[in-house]
Amino acid sequence: MSTKNFIVAIELGSTKIRGIAGKKNPDGTMSVLALSEEDATQCIRKGVVYNIDKTSQAINNIIQRLRAQLKIGIKHVFVGIGGQSVLSQHNLLFCDMPGTEGGIVSQQLIVEMMDENRGTIYNDKEILDVFVQEYRADNLMQTDPVGIPCQHLEGNFLNILQSKRHYQNLIKSFANADVKIAELYLSPIALADVILTPTEKRGGCLLVDLGAETTTVVVYHKNIVRHVAVIPLGSNNITKDLCSLQLEEQDAEDLKIKYASAFTDEKDINPEETYKIARQSVLAVNVIDCVEARMEEIITNVWNQVPAEFAEKLLSGIVLTGGGAQMRNINVAFRNITNIEQVRIAKDTNEAFTPQPLVPSSFTHNTLVGLLAKGDQNCCADVAVQKTNADIFNQPEQVEQPEQTVAPQPTQASGPTFEIRPKEEPAKKEEEILSEEDRLIQEYRQQKEKREKEKENNSLGNKISRWIQALTNPEE
Repeated sequence: MSTKNFIVAIELGSTKIRGIAGKKNPDGTMSVLALSEEDATQCIRKGVVYNIDKTSQAINNIIQRLRAQLKIGIKHVFVGIGGQSVLSQHNLLFCDMPGTEGGIVSQQLIVEMMDENRGTIYNDKEILDVFVQEYRADNLMQTDPVGIPCQHLEGNFLNILQSKRHYQNLIKSFANADVKIAELYLSPIALADVILTPTEKRGGCLLVDLGAETTTVVVYHKNIVRHVAVIPLGSNNITKDLCSLQLEEQDAEDLKIKYASAFTDEKDINPEETYKIARQSVLAVNVIDCVEARMEEIITNVWNQVPAEFAEKLLSGIVLTGGGAQMRNINVAFRNITNIEQVRIAKDTNEAFTPQPLVPSSFTHNTLVGLLAKGDQNCCADVAVQKTNADIFNQPEQVEQPEQTVAPQPTQASGPTFEIRPKEEPAKKEEEILSEEDRLIQEYRQQKEKREKEKENNSLGNKISRWIQALTNPEE
């Protein structure tokens, strides 16, 4: 299966860390070459890294198994982040055009406003991504105001933020695992790109990813991300509620999967009915009460995240995905609480795969597929890996390491032989480790800013602006 052109992505979910390797085919389909996952309950809480060492070990295990399957080295990876610490915040910037009659908005002015927004300082927060909402040129709302004459320009930006400490923990986890990050992507947006249709993004919709420990909300309208939020509630909360019925946690989880329904009509409730799980019997009405009460809380919190100005503009309705979307009557519960009739349950992505994909058809891998689709750099390194019989779907097993260079041995004994060992490097002081962490973070930021500048300079609007300037100022 060895190939020299593939993309590798890693998702840090609320209970799992997952890795995927694949390639994009000329016909537009994607081939999944390898898949691996690690339990993250001992190192990640609600999508946030709290144990750096265990997270590094999990990342390293995933990389080793992907290498073994690909039979070649991995140069860098794309990383998806989300979790409870992610939130969105609007930022308004104002600019008065020079002169009494104003001036014409230039591409350079737009770039300067975007740079100023990127430089906004938030206490204990890091800007992960920015979505331009609209510009107001005097009283005219525009997504691209370049070339419009006005006296006053207002820029509306949606900044996606994350806790600086959690951001640094993530960067350090990958650095300790000796895994280079090619790009950080916002997981909810990567998911939206492969779940939502162009019509849904344009018409306005609410995307809800029902995870185990968190529920992620993304609001779209007119092809623009309007709001992103992560609610610290998920399907695991239902499991914990069911434990109050004198059940072990695993029995409660099994009961939820087998019997739970987000909505049950009163006429279908039998007060005498019982649900059997393991060696116990539980009154069905008690299970229904637990599940519906928690689901009502989650859905109400989701709906409260929708900005008031867009609540009546979700023409494409609600799209549900994630493990929690598998619960029976989940769409009915959302309709009842939000009064939105159009509710779609998205089990699979919009991406097309080659006939034998490794990714199972399920709700839980959609974000991972979205990260793979967003990757735009080859992750292959010219380091061969020995063949292994590892099963990439099971828990960690022994994986062969990359081939090592071995000194040639003499054909005949001609005297004493010596073992050549690499020179041990002295242990780094804590100050050196911290400075190295800061350096890695700074390097990533500089690379990201450089890529954003290149994309902006190569944009169609910028090229047209430079062409117009060359026509109007031939001497320059």
